[in-house]
Amino acid sequence: MYLSPLFEDRSQGFTHLIISAFRCFMKRSITSEDSLEAIDLVAHLILDIIMGQIYHDEKIIVKLLETFDVKLANIEKAMYQIEEKSYLSCDTAKEFVHKYIFKLVESKLYMTAVTLMEHFSIDHYGQSFLLDMIRRNQFKSAEKWATFMGKPMLSILVEEFIERNMLKDAYEIIKKNDLKQDFPDVYKMCKESLIKNLAENGCWDVAEARTNNDRQLMEYLVYLAMEAGYTEKVDEWCDLYSLGKFLNIKDLDELLVKDIIWVDEAESLLDATSHIEGFKVIGLDSEWKPNYVKGSRPNKVSILQIASENMVFIFDLIKLHKMVPDVLDNCLTRIFLSPRILKLGMKKKQIM
Repeated sequence: MYLSPLFEDRSQGFTHLIISAFRCFMKRSITSEDSLEAIDLVAHLILDIIMGQIYHDEKIIVKLLETFDVKLANIEKAMYQIEEKSYLSCDTAKEFVHKYIFKLVESKLYMTAVTLMEHFSIDHYGQSFLLDMIRRNQFKSAEKWATFMGKPMLSILVEEFIERNMLKDAYEIIKKNDLKQDFPDVYKMCKESLIKNLAENGCWDVAEARTNNDRQLMEYLVYLAMEAGYTEKVDEWCDLYSLGKFLNIKDLDELLVKDIIWVDEAESLLDATSHIEGFKVIGLDSEWKPNYVKGSRPNKVSILQIASENMVFIFDLIKLHKMVPDVLDNCLTRIFLSPRILKLGMKKKQIM
């Protein structure tokens, strides 16, 4: 390890090979005395690296600590053994390591700093440190630090993710750290989003499995299936999961469309968009075929149909594109890119 920097460009690869060999060596049945001696030697090496007596990057320090499980007591012992040398101050091992961690933080090497804090159980930093990592988009480091610090810091991290609309990341932390009771609304919203995405891609059976027999999620899935017109699935799930309340609203009279609205000018376009953004589920269809009128030139027709449970909007795309192209583009973007609306029917690529 002391000679590997002499290999220059090949130094890092050679160093990793040495550490891998040491890792295999430490797993073998070596004596306790040999193991302790190896750890003491590594502690000396780590001190020399930190103090600049030998060059290795910070990742090598992390690998050495993890491979040999070097503790603060080993660092302290190594410090006392070389204390008579002028280049080492009389700090305690914890103070010495803390100063090195501070330099890592100043250099924005957050993951390495957090790994060292976790390894040596140093919890000097608090909420401001977490927020700084989040501001710099160091989300993995922030999660690692919050997990080490415990539930209060994890809760702050979840709240920050929610504020940044990083719901998937928030959901993963909630799930991994058993915070469901602390963030029930977020957990439910993320689960529903997952179910909705699966349904939108036609993966109904997978969506059913992902509900994990949660009645509320199952009711949500049945609602999506009902909106999409999958009556067989609705019947099957209502019977299987005893969802009797849905049987009362499957009457055809209740599913009849109440309004069919033709959209061919700016005002009706904006009004239709406003209505559609309030729906959870919409069905899509379009007609691109030319419409030939006897005795006249072919007249291209391009319409888009967007339907909810009881309303259908028929968009005259040709006319709208000629009259209000910018408004049309804005409205369709709002509809098709909205994460809150489940879009069933034809794929968006076929329409846009």
